[in-house]
This record gives sequence, C-alpha cells and structure tokens, in this order.
Amino acid sequence: MEKISVASLDPPDHCGWLTKQGGSIKTWKRRWMVLKGTTLYYFKTQKDVDVTGSIDLEPTSIIKEEPGKSKPKKHMLSVGTTKRTFMMFAETQQEQAQWVSKLKKALNSLHASPTPSASTTSSQPTTQNNGNSPAANGTIPADADSRDKLAYIKNGVSFLQTENKVLEFWKIWIESVATKNELEPGKRIEFTIAASADLAKLTWRVAGPQNIFIQKMVDFFWNVGAPETEIDRLNDVGAMINPVKIGSWIDMSVKDGMDGGWFFPVPMALSLCIDAADPGTPTQQLAEWAAQHGVEQCLAVGRDMGAAPPRQTEFRLALPGDASAQLDVALAAFSHFNFPSIPPTVLAILQSNTTPGLLLSVITSSEGFVRLGVLQPKPSEKVVKDLIAAADAQESPFVAFQHQFQAAGSDPHPAYAEYQYLQTGFGYGVYKEGFDVVFHWNAATDIGQ
Repeated sequence: MEKISVASLDPPDHCGWLTKQGGSIKTWKRRWMVLKGTTLYYFKTQKDVDVTGSIDLEPTSIIKEEPGKSKPKKHMLSVGTTKRTFMMFAETQQEQAQWVSKLKKALNSLHASPTPSASTTSSQPTTQNNGNSPAANGTIPADADSRDKLAYIKNGVSFLQTENKVLEFWKIWIESVATKNELEPGKRIEFTIAASADLAKLTWRVAGPQNIFIQKMVDFFWNVGAPETEIDRLNDVGAMINPVKIGSWIDMSVKDGMDGGWFFPVPMALSLCIDAADPGTPTQQLAEWAAQHGVEQCLAVGRDMGAAPPRQTEFRLALPGDASAQLDVALAAFSHFNFPSIPPTVLAILQSNTTPGLLLSVITSSEGFVRLGVLQPKPSEKVVKDLIAAADAQESPFVAFQHQFQAAGSDPHPAYAEYQYLQTGFGYGVYKEGFDVVFHWNAATDIGQ
C-alpha cells in the first residue's frame, strides 16, 4: 500500500502546527497537521514520509472552539467523530480561528453531497451510526467496517451506554487495532466477542497478521500500564513460536472489571504452549492429563498483561475422538484438575451434542488453576435457550443482544457455547466465580483488497 507523506498531500487545503491529545494515554504532542478534502492528517514533522494518523470527518462530526483550561492550552478546538472526540490547541487565537473555519468548510462539503433518492433510502440507512445510538432503520450500512460493527454491537451492552472507565478502556483497545487498509490482499483481521449469559461480562478479541499487529499491540500494552517484563515475555514467546497471526483481547464486567492480554491463534504443539506459562504444579498436571488422553495440539495460547501477578495463561485445546469421546476427555480434565463436577442439567445438554469439535479452555497461574471451560460448537437454538436457563439468566436481554449482531450484518447465532468454572479467589470482586455460561460469536472480519 502506498504510504501517505506530507509531500503527497501537496497542495493541502490547510496545514500548520497543532498540539494534539493522544487517544490511548492523555499526553499532548505537537503534530504537523494537513487538511486534505475531508481528512485531517497528522505527522511528526513537516517532511515526514509516513503519516502518524488521520481523522476522517463525517456528516455527524462536530467542530468547535473549546475553552482553554490553562495558558499553554488557551486556544483549544475539538473535532468530534463517531469514534472519539479529538482535542488539540493552536499557538494563537488567529490560528485557532483559521483551523475551525477550514475544518467547518470541509465538513460543509459533506453536507452538500447529493441526498440519496427515496428508492435508495428505503433499503440503505441515511444516517451514520455514531457508536452510541442505532441508525435510523435499526441497521448499519452493509459496507460498514468492522470497527463500526463492533461499536454497534457494543450498544447492546447496558454498562457500556454511558461514559465510564470501562468504555474508555474499550475505546483505547479498539483504537489500537490495525485497520483494513493495512492488510495485504487476502489477509484477514478477525473479531470475536464472548459474553456471559447475563451479559455481565464480555471478552473482545481481535487477531490478524503479525507484521501489522505486533507494534500496535506493544504500544497498547505500554499505554495501559502493562509491566515491561510482560512485554518482554510477549516478545520472547513470539520469537519462540513465531506465529503468522497474533491478537489482543480485553475483558470487562458490569462491576468495572478490566483486563487485557495477548494470544496466538495458531495450531502448535501443546508442549510449546506450556513453555509460555509460568512453571508450577498446574502446568505439570496439564501435561500429565494431556499425555494420558492423547491431547497434543493447542489451537491458541494467550496470556494476561495485568499490572499485578499472578499471571494467567490460557490454553485453547483440541480434543481427540468423536463428540462423545471428546466430552469424556473434557470431563476427565475437571476431575484431574480438581474442579467441581459439571452440574447434571448442563452435562445433559453437553451430552446431547453430536457435533465433533468440542474444545477445552484451560487457564493456569503460578498460584493454581484459574478457570476451566468446555466449548460446544454450533449450539442449536434449544441448547442456547437451555444454557441461559441453567445460568439463571434472563432470555430477553440476550435475544436483544443477538439482534445487535444481526443489525450489524454479523451472524447472531453463537459459534460456541461454553460451560466454565472460575475458581474462588480469581474473580477479584468484579467477575463471577463458580459456574457460568458464556457464548462466543464471530463478530466481524476485514479482508485485504
């Protein structure tokens, strides 16, 4: 893909220095800004050959002067988009006024665009989803990018409806993800979402090519305060496994729980995955159980990047045999790792499954096993309904959440239903301990053109 340089934007519609607030951490950095059409590009210098970032104006964008809170930031202005509000300040009041005027002129060119005909508006929405409210007809455009789809799906989560630290964490994460424009032809960026049956906890995951993901992931972890030792661990494990695809994930809960980490969603030998974890009794038991039951392949390995130990490592395992044999191996793990037995009602649901492809999710730490989960592929509508009831959750909010997927153009039916058990002491007061049901969706995919 051709790089965007300062020279390539010549002649600009307007250019000059502005000091811009960062999106991940709220520091201020002086940037050379170039307005071209309806996009505001920013660079580190006046002669940069590669753009640092850009802001796309939208029909719903708001551009205005802001009251300065201190002398250095006296001449403030803001550019509001569906993704976030960008704050910046000029050196003088005259420069502030010029930027506001030029940006509003660019915005007006969007408003002056021809209005779609009635026949078009009957099938396509004419208002853009702003990330906080549904589009006019309850769907988003078919060509919306994955970020817009995720923002729309997010609107189905009650505790992400107002500005709070959990929502801010989500925004920091989504901004750190590589974009479709960075993909080589045929390469993919894949987003998945997991939610507990009562929608009290969500996990957001994204994975893509290592070459465009690694630096953005490292920057994200630096920005949210991950320890340097864990960032080094990511690099070391990456060098050992050398995955073609890598990803990041974040957890969140209605009780303000927030966590994040990395994962490598590539098949590899389990023995190699175990080397990514902290050594101790749990990994020894995992290796023993795997040897007894012929479990050799790990489909994904990941690790949390929280500021405080103990560190947690997740293994996503493929199980041998047909559906019945796979369930037997999974049940043996619950016994071998000293987890409570699966409740009879849930066990009956799992036993009704005849589709092979059962997976096991094992999370270990230096202080013991953290969580164990059985993932059933392609659960039927009846299985989904029965598991929601088994988790003592209400069906109507869950169905409404599924509708968000459908309106976003994603498959509303879960790809997996998971029974999981979180050991006492590892919920830290913000995640549900004990038995829970979690559903996993393939939320969106970007494909390089």
